[in-house]
Amino acid sequence: MSSLDYAQLPIAEKPLFVPPVEEVVDVLSRGLKANFATVEVSAAPCPDLTQAPFFLTSTGLTGNEKLVEIGGPPYLVPKVQRDKLYDLAQLLRHLQRDPAFLAGAGAGPWPHIGVNCEGIINLSLRNGTVDQGTRIVSVEPVGAPKGKSGYLQRQLPASETRTALLGNYLLSDGLPGQVIKVVAKNRTGEANFITSIRETLKKHYGDKVVGLGGTFVLLEGKVKHHVMPDFSARALCSDDDVDAWLHYFEMRAPITHVGTLVTGDMGLDLRVQHFHGFSQHGDGGHYHYDTTPAAAHYEGYFVLARSLVRVDQPKETHAVGRD
Repeated sequence: MSSLDYAQLPIAEKPLFVPPVEEVVDVLSRGLKANFATVEVSAAPCPDLTQAPFFLTSTGLTGNEKLVEIGGPPYLVPKVQRDKLYDLAQLLRHLQRDPAFLAGAGAGPWPHIGVNCEGIINLSLRNGTVDQGTRIVSVEPVGAPKGKSGYLQRQLPASETRTALLGNYLLSDGLPGQVIKVVAKNRTGEANFITSIRETLKKHYGDKVVGLGGTFVLLEGKVKHHVMPDFSARALCSDDDVDAWLHYFEMRAPITHVGTLVTGDMGLDLRVQHFHGFSQHGDGGHYHYDTTPAAAHYEGYFVLARSLVRVDQPKETHAVGRD
């Protein structure tokens, strides 16, 4: 099945508010203590993200940093729109980005394996050549009932650069440079790691919309992820319907996550936070929260985005399926 032509799709770009890095470090250092017993935030050189425990396709996160959102939940629910298939390598070429690093959370390319799946996007483009580190995770066996299923993680070949339906990505040159390092241990509050960061920034900056993208690793503990099964034959019209359809699993550290967050919608029908994770031991999916709060140990590296690129925003929207 062919992917959509970006020349025929609506693409908009809006600037984000970019506060000083040291100010963000101070804001997060104070705010995250509402949810974690141990918090360490600093402006630091980015480690080599191609190495363990990250295994990304670029060494860093910096260079012309933007957030990208493609499609959205309205293309998945209430009924799937299977034609919403996007080639991410072609998107980078359309945006004239080379070298480029694209990482984040989305739906995997269902035509590649014949069923719906999670996508953990991790792709670089250098001198026209794709370095594909993207993983997909699907429910196994296909059609297994909820509660009796497992899951299978696979890495996509370099020849498969499509995604489907929706996605939230950090786009940068993938260069080494200064990033915001966040270490948080022993969750004591209700909010998960990403929600804690987003709500802290929202409380401080108000209507000034801040966007972050990057990666974090759950180094210790366990985490709740969901994996989408194949597309639902019946309409999913509420969050309860979506919850009943999704398959949930408890997964174990270490798990590397990639994704984005924004503190406002900007009239672009945005998903305000979205992170997916993968691992070397086969665990992976859509991040919800750690299930062993006292043991939780997060280490994250993030960059402030300068703008947000909105691709193929749904004309008709709703608030279902955005957890």
